[in-house]
Amino acid sequence: MLIIPIYNTIILPNVAYNLSFDFLSKDEIRSLEEEDYAIVLPLKQKTTREKLTKDSFYDLGVIARIENIKSTTEHHYISVTTEERAKVLEFMITPSRMEATIQPRPYEDNVILAEEQVLLKEMKHHFTQMIQSYPWAAYAKPYIDQWDSLDHAISLVSPYLELTPAQKFELTAIDSIEEKNERIIDIVRRQRETQEIQTDVKEQYERQQKEAYREMALRNQIELLQKELDRLHPDAVSDDKKFSDKIEASGMPAAVKEEVNRALQKFKQEGKNGHEYGSLYEYLDFMTSLKWSSKKYKKINITKAREILNREHYGLTKVKDRILQQLAVMALNKKQTGSILLLVGPPGTGKTSMGKSIAEALGREYVRISLGGVSDESEIRGHRRTYVGAMPGRIMDGMKRSGSMNPVMVLDEIDKLTNSYNGDPASALLEVLDPEQNNTFRDHYMNVPYDLSKVFFVCTANSTDTIPRPLLDRMEVITLTGYTPLEKVEIAKKYLIPNALKEVGIKEDDIIMNDGVVERIVQDYTREAGVRGLKKQFTKLFRSVALQKVETQIKQVTIEEQQLSSILGRKVASHEKSLDTPVTGVVTGLAWTAVGGEILMIETAKTPGNGQVKITGQLGDVMKESVSIALSAVKTRFPENVESLKKEDIHIHVPAGAVPKDGPSAGITLFTALASLVTGVTVDSKLGMTGELSLRGAVLPIGGLPEKLMAAERAGITKVLIPQENELDLEEVPQEIKDKLTIIPVSDVTEVMKHALTM
Repeated sequence: MLIIPIYNTIILPNVAYNLSFDFLSKDEIRSLEEEDYAIVLPLKQKTTREKLTKDSFYDLGVIARIENIKSTTEHHYISVTTEERAKVLEFMITPSRMEATIQPRPYEDNVILAEEQVLLKEMKHHFTQMIQSYPWAAYAKPYIDQWDSLDHAISLVSPYLELTPAQKFELTAIDSIEEKNERIIDIVRRQRETQEIQTDVKEQYERQQKEAYREMALRNQIELLQKELDRLHPDAVSDDKKFSDKIEASGMPAAVKEEVNRALQKFKQEGKNGHEYGSLYEYLDFMTSLKWSSKKYKKINITKAREILNREHYGLTKVKDRILQQLAVMALNKKQTGSILLLVGPPGTGKTSMGKSIAEALGREYVRISLGGVSDESEIRGHRRTYVGAMPGRIMDGMKRSGSMNPVMVLDEIDKLTNSYNGDPASALLEVLDPEQNNTFRDHYMNVPYDLSKVFFVCTANSTDTIPRPLLDRMEVITLTGYTPLEKVEIAKKYLIPNALKEVGIKEDDIIMNDGVVERIVQDYTREAGVRGLKKQFTKLFRSVALQKVETQIKQVTIEEQQLSSILGRKVASHEKSLDTPVTGVVTGLAWTAVGGEILMIETAKTPGNGQVKITGQLGDVMKESVSIALSAVKTRFPENVESLKKEDIHIHVPAGAVPKDGPSAGITLFTALASLVTGVTVDSKLGMTGELSLRGAVLPIGGLPEKLMAAERAGITKVLIPQENELDLEEVPQEIKDKLTIIPVSDVTEVMKHALTM
């Protein structure tokens, strides 16, 4: 049987086709004119007649009855009607003729006409929807309605299906009519859905493009109108123009400028109704408010700096000298900053105000940042702008407030940073306070580096105990000791009283108050190392004067010492005083507290028992160990009393019982008290002592010596034993305190016994 080659067409039985002459020679066309039947056979690839071989064909085709052969100048086709499928058994292909031996291959099943009509109806529906985008869709509708065969419909639809030749042949090769129908319907359905999606996407894209073009045109018009408005009204500049001008004038580094310009472009696109408009406005306002270039080095006047420090602060000579040394080094090196200073001392000693005086001395801006209670790393490094409510960190916020690249920045209460699940703010400060790193400090909110190397950092703390060691190593510690009573009186006269009078609205001429009143308030109504509480007492005193003046219209009010108890209430200070008479087993020790020094009575007693030791007074672990060491040292040096101790219990008490106490500096005091107890020798009640004790009897150094000696003088102590290694610390002690005390350095417990126990 002669072969009619076809390509890329679904060939099904019982369908009329018009097939082209593309793959037939003239001799083969003439042969077909003499035949009634031929086999329509699909090609695997499109090729020419000369290259056709048996491998070019699939081995399954459809037997077709030849109806007509026409050839005109424009059309060349063969009209056939297919009948049944056939499998090719053998090929015979020559340059002038193609034949095949075939075997019929019927379908394995039949389809009920009603079912086929349902599928045909669905086919018509899907195909009608598929061709909606074609201009001839309306003309095709009547022809589609006339389809009466599903296979005929499939053959007509096939050119519009996005199938490969192999996929189209698969439809011919399916042996089940039902499966073939379901497959073709599924293909048409999926293609229709795909086409709908593509149409929607195309429409959406065109709509977006149209909107983009419209928006661009409107923006161009707005820009032109805005330029004209800016020209006519220079004071009413738009936000984006304002930020654009600020960026150009800011002197930002190129990398920073690129980042900020990206935000500006997004700001322009958002418009005032955009959900990011507010956050972008805040970001641009922050970045353009920062200073990105510092002024040239300003010459430092040491004489003027000394005058400012002396004017603003009384005493603190060594602290002022150290600050002036720092300023002198900066003057010689012509640098904007130097070592990072950490001012450590009790509250109210002038740490924060010292930073303000440094700023005035340098002629720079002053900014203070409180770090007390900060537990979130983002407070230092800032929040990322992806979060709602993002803000810059406190450091960069302070830089913005200062309006300068080289302010004096006081980091207050750096010892009160805490850790939490939000990170470690102390670790974040490492970069801020490291001169090798802070020239490229990166705040998360800014997302660009900023140079902090020109900032003069001054940190304050009450104690260094809670500051992490890596952070402490980056700073130079300057200790501010507490003020003596005499210094407090002078500070009150020069600073506190004038400020308190101004605060309550009273003139100096409106009040008469002698020095005795000031001294009495210092002695009885403050117990702090600083002067913050003292100022409150004067303010309280002058408020009562203000009330009296308003009520009685008296021009001048006199304040006497006898009135203090009725105005200020009972005494605030309840400092312990030394005993008037010595008591066996009782010795006066010296202790350091956050508000200054205090004396500490060590009381011991013995009762009949079996050698037990009882400790009361809320002693910490370190102090309990000092008790054990002192007891062992006593047993070693007084062996004749050891036997008697086995029949007695020792009770050691440190008042006040409700106040926790800890630290090693009570070692020699505990030893002396126990030695007095077991020997029966009393210790001079006017003798105080401080020092850590080792088991071998060595007296080890302690801290807080200036505060302890001030407490001793205040309590009426006349002689004090201190560790010999602390002798150099006496330079920090005010001269007036040293003049009132006999200070004896000791290095061994034997020397302690020599001065404490007169046997």
